[in-house]
Amino acid sequence: MKNPSHLIVVGASAGGMPALCRLAEQLPTALSAAVLIVQHFAPDSSGWHLVERLARHTSLTCLLPSDGDRIEAGCVYLAPPDRHLLVKDGHMLVTKGPRENHYRPAADALFRSAAAHYGTAVIGVVLTGMLHDGTAGLELIKRAGGLAVVQDPQEAEYPSMPESALSNVPIDYVLPISQMGELLARLVRIPSSGNSNVPEDIKLEAAIAERVVGTTNEVERLGQVSSMTCPDCGGALFELKHGKLLRYRCHTGHAFTANALLKSTQHSLEETLWVALRMMEERKNLLTSIASRGEGHYSVQQEERIEEIKNHINRLREFLLNGVSGSTVVTTPEEEQQ
Repeated sequence: MKNPSHLIVVGASAGGMPALCRLAEQLPTALSAAVLIVQHFAPDSSGWHLVERLARHTSLTCLLPSDGDRIEAGCVYLAPPDRHLLVKDGHMLVTKGPRENHYRPAADALFRSAAAHYGTAVIGVVLTGMLHDGTAGLELIKRAGGLAVVQDPQEAEYPSMPESALSNVPIDYVLPISQMGELLARLVRIPSSGNSNVPEDIKLEAAIAERVVGTTNEVERLGQVSSMTCPDCGGALFELKHGKLLRYRCHTGHAFTANALLKSTQHSLEETLWVALRMMEERKNLLTSIASRGEGHYSVQQEERIEEIKNHINRLREFLLNGVSGSTVVTTPEEEQQ
């Protein structure tokens, strides 16, 4: 049993398994680091077939960890389905904590935990995937003194995650998968100072996640309450004031980047408008039935109201069919798995 010199934490989503296999086959047998991976997949999936797939491409030991397992050098750990993978005191925490950016497991949760407890000994890696998971976590790794590595978006099957990281975080290395293994093997040979200078807000946020739920007073130390509510639980959202990336979290533990929150509110808005359209259609039908039984002036009034609501229905339907806020809401492969 050997303690790792570094933690290599990896986030991947759509197109991630082929990329992870290509990366794993490059890692040396005598790797002094441990590799912890978050790959988005369906909550009811069996993680073992993915572990076995990885194992066919590397001589390193590939495992699906359990809560409390010790972190060992030369091992590759894949976050289990529908569980966050966190680290603390040389061990792994496997928890069903609140989703972050609607994901569980979430790369951001793993990256933040690693940053808090390992500081400069962390190398964060973001590979192919859609949306923004991993971006906030990479920023925390950088603030804690670690390194950030991103797959070249031009070769990524789904470039959104690498592009998001590049747009928001000062990345140390951007390169294709084919060159990543050699780089990581070289980086883990560089001595690190550990977590002695990790900012207190990162430690606090990691501690909240370890307990699953924090208190309002604790979250207030991280940021100030905003006028928005959490789309997952309805609680107040706090705008986090540390770092350059705009982030939000509620005291329950749900966390979002601003972009992820924007997408979530767009989806909620669309669903609400479809409900409004259905209710207006029902009101029109009811008014039509009432008018058909009325006579004279009363019937004329009802017809005017029916025409008015028809106009509202047509405008709302046109707005929805053309896309809310000028863009159609598209379901991504990852969202279909949620």
